[in-house]
Amino acid sequence: MEEIYFAGGCLWGVQEFMRHLPGVASTQAGRANGTSDTTTATYDGYAECVRTQFDPKQVSVEELMDFFFEIIDPYSVNRQGDDVGEKYRTGVYSLHSEHLLKVTNYLRAREDADRIAIEVLPLSNYVKSDDEHQDRLTVRPNDYCHIPQDILHKYKAR
Repeated sequence: MEEIYFAGGCLWGVQEFMRHLPGVASTQAGRANGTSDTTTATYDGYAECVRTQFDPKQVSVEELMDFFFEIIDPYSVNRQGDDVGEKYRTGVYSLHSEHLLKVTNYLRAREDADRIAIEVLPLSNYVKSDDEHQDRLTVRPNDYCHIPQDILHKYKAR
């Protein structure tokens, strides 16, 4: 298994979407690359994200990016849907430089590359979200989500 972290607005919807994708073994809601002490509840500078463990024999980083683009506005800065603020920025993080290179190459190859506002950075720190945020939309499917329901349910049946 390999691991990559996706930030695409509120982590509830991102986790619900990612957990059903082919080749994804597990997901965990969390926060990445913040500046505050992880023992406080402020999470200054952190991006809400989903730790995604995947089998590279079943799904590639590039395919995961294709899926990611189904649920984000790649041109928006610090905003996805009605969620606004630095913690809702879009980003892809990893401890593996080859993942970051693949993501960077993927973005550069797009016709709209000059408009994309997705940060691609090494994972500097990660904090698991509280249990109440784990699999939130599985437990409470009617909670708020910026991702349209038809997209959230697209891969569930597979």
